[in-house]
Amino acid sequence: MWAITLLLLTSVARAAIPNAMLRGMHSLPKLPVPERSLTSFDGTPLPPITTVYHFDQLIDHNNAELGTFQQRYWMNWEFYKPGGPIILMTPGESDADGFEAYTTNETINGLIAQQHNGAAIIIEHRFFGYSNPYDDLTSQSLALLTIQQAIDDLVYFATTADLPMPGGDAVKPGQAPWILIGGSYSGALTSWTMVNKPGIFWAGYSSSGVVEAITDYYDYFSPIREHMPQNCSSDVEAVISYLDIMYEAGDTAGIQMLKEVFGLGDVVHVEDFATALQDNLFDWQSLQPDVGPGAMFFEFCDALEVKNGVSAGPEGWGLENAIYSWGNFWNTTYYSYVCGSEDAETCLGTYNASQPYWTNATVNNANRSWYWMVCNQVGWYQVGPPECEPAIVSRILQPAYGQRQCVNMFPEAFHCPPEPTTAETNAMYAGWDVDIPRLFFANGLRDPWREATVSADGLNKPNTTSRPIYEGDGFHCTDLIVQNGIVDATVAAVQEAGLMYMKEWLAEWEPSA
Repeated sequence: MWAITLLLLTSVARAAIPNAMLRGMHSLPKLPVPERSLTSFDGTPLPPITTVYHFDQLIDHNNAELGTFQQRYWMNWEFYKPGGPIILMTPGESDADGFEAYTTNETINGLIAQQHNGAAIIIEHRFFGYSNPYDDLTSQSLALLTIQQAIDDLVYFATTADLPMPGGDAVKPGQAPWILIGGSYSGALTSWTMVNKPGIFWAGYSSSGVVEAITDYYDYFSPIREHMPQNCSSDVEAVISYLDIMYEAGDTAGIQMLKEVFGLGDVVHVEDFATALQDNLFDWQSLQPDVGPGAMFFEFCDALEVKNGVSAGPEGWGLENAIYSWGNFWNTTYYSYVCGSEDAETCLGTYNASQPYWTNATVNNANRSWYWMVCNQVGWYQVGPPECEPAIVSRILQPAYGQRQCVNMFPEAFHCPPEPTTAETNAMYAGWDVDIPRLFFANGLRDPWREATVSADGLNKPNTTSRPIYEGDGFHCTDLIVQNGIVDATVAAVQEAGLMYMKEWLAEWEPSA
């Protein structure tokens, strides 16, 4: 039941994105919020974990005269005893509503709190949800949405917040050990914060932390191709090769016929059609070890590879069957899942910059806020691979496709497609070169974001006792969820290692204030 609920939560969030460019964005797996009453260790009733608290965060850490804004956070101190650690996490690039379960022992955060008599906090990232310095998401407002401002938010909260629990005004760093935890982008933010502001957080736990900013992130699809059913990858490669050959030959009639097989004949630009074909692969990111055949990704592969109850061999059924089976899946199942009642060009097209998707600057628009960071500092454009590598994504798609959409969304800031400052980001926050003590990295072999983590192929970063790197067979941020360790022994091993190191490091902490 837990896996089904998680899958439904993921599907709702996934299908609600009207255009294709952000369907592969980072995200933490979302857990159902436990419906139970809480008490402290001495039996005192506690507020529900859905209780929202507010912190007066600086609008601009470089100019305190601009004042403060209300930053939302959630807290659970059911396991807390004086002297215990404070565990802080931001879910990163999303509305933090619905992530309250990360304060419970259903997650690694809560397990650390339980084992060490700590308290767990979820804090909303600036410019996401309802933690906004300004009342809109225009380019002018978003100028204060930077990695450095996000780092400074975490530090300022830790060093100045008076927490709502008893004694919560006397647990600043130096008075109590603080542990920073994150997954995906917020996992990278954990590393970047400990590099940029050493000494504030005693220890860190980075799950699937994408520490290296990469403009041309074609390797998003490498773990998918390597670990998806081989017959499915073979047939996807055949269709993508067919599309790319027609594109190189200028065969617009052939491309139009292919689009029509998928029910996407009204999609005007071939780049948008190629992106639509990516969508089926993005569903891989929502998988976890206990998610099985009912997942949309596996429905897709079954649609291609199972005929009359018989599965194709490793080579697949071949191009002709792949085209019509994939097209039929779009027509019967996937189009409504992605687009609902919208027409194809409105749903999948990216060239009409007057659409509300591009112009809506109201708050609590995670896609807009995140794309600001993509355009400016981190890149991670999920595109086709070089010619020398197998392709399950069309090589028609290159970073310029995503960079053009930066102009669509932020015409006041970008008059031409911007190049994200990935080299500067990596230089400032160490990227793959991170070597900070008491920082635990947890990664998954089947994670599409793996190649931006410290477990990237060919990086061969050593695993040390001061900066451990552990990898299981998991997907994206798999190790953060306790249940995933129950069903996958390799994930359990990662979780156990993380808990072991937290125990060792907390034993070394001594107060300094």
